Amino acid sequence: MEKRVVFNHKLLPYLLLAPQLLITVIFFFLPAGQAIWQSFFIESAFGGDQQFVGLDNYTALFNDSYYYDSFKVTFVFSIAVAVIGLSISLMLAVMADRVIKGAMLYKTMLIWPYAVAPAVVGVLWAFLFSPSVGTLAVYLTEMGLDWNPRLDSTDAMILVTMAAVWKQISYNFLFFLAGLQSIPRSLIEAAAIDGASPARRFWTIIFPLLSPTTFFLLVINMVYAFFETFAIIDTTTQGGPGNSTNILVYNVYKTAFKSFDYGSSGAQSVILMFIVILLTIVQFRYVDRKVQY
Repeated sequence: MEKRVVFNHKLLPYLLLAPQLLITVIFFFLPAGQAIWQSFFIESAFGGDQQFVGLDNYTALFNDSYYYDSFKVTFVFSIAVAVIGLSISLMLAVMADRVIKGAMLYKTMLIWPYAVAPAVVGVLWAFLFSPSVGTLAVYLTEMGLDWNPRLDSTDAMILVTMAAVWKQISYNFLFFLAGLQSIPRSLIEAAAIDGASPARRFWTIIFPLLSPTTFFLLVINMVYAFFETFAIIDTTTQGGPGNSTNILVYNVYKTAFKSFDYGSSGAQSVILMFIVILLTIVQFRYVDRKVQY
């Protein structure tokens, strides 16, 4: 018999939802509304003087080659973070699912990076790969690799991608491990009895059953790469060298707080918001068809 939750007090559901709704309104809807409002104005760098310009801020952005470079960098960075991060996390989850001795210790160590703040992650990786004092950078130099993320755009992109992937691996790992442990062992054992190799069992049974988890993590990782990697970029490369790591969210910050062009920054925020919404819709519309539930 199905049990249903009944609220005797009519206001109780609204009171339970109120804190979350209040946080959403204060930290999402109000800033988003302010960004949309500012995008239609040119504002003095010192504040107080606004001039309505309509869509001029948007027109200027789409005529700016510098802004198009940020688009390219963002898409390369987000795809790299999502693909590499999911691949490594899935591999670690498969390995952790097979570990018998010391399994809890192994899993706990893999969860630790998620507890580290993004700014700390950026400082840590910037220090490890610093050309002058970085421990890992010294080894790369001894191996004959000319490593310098401060001057080489490729090295800088590799550095921020590694840092972003490392930060998100724990989150992906937890979901993949939970998905693996929910797969009935009888299916895998039956395939093994029929003579299927481990690789064949993974690609024909395990991975298809993990497709809902993979799809969910793909969406989460793309949004993470677009928004939550700001602190990593800021503490490692500051968008440089040149514009090689200047992703869209960091460009919004630079335009507002370094160039003091709040109108253009607001327009960029609105465009970035619509890009992420469109990307999510496309993923749920088309990628979801390939998911086996």
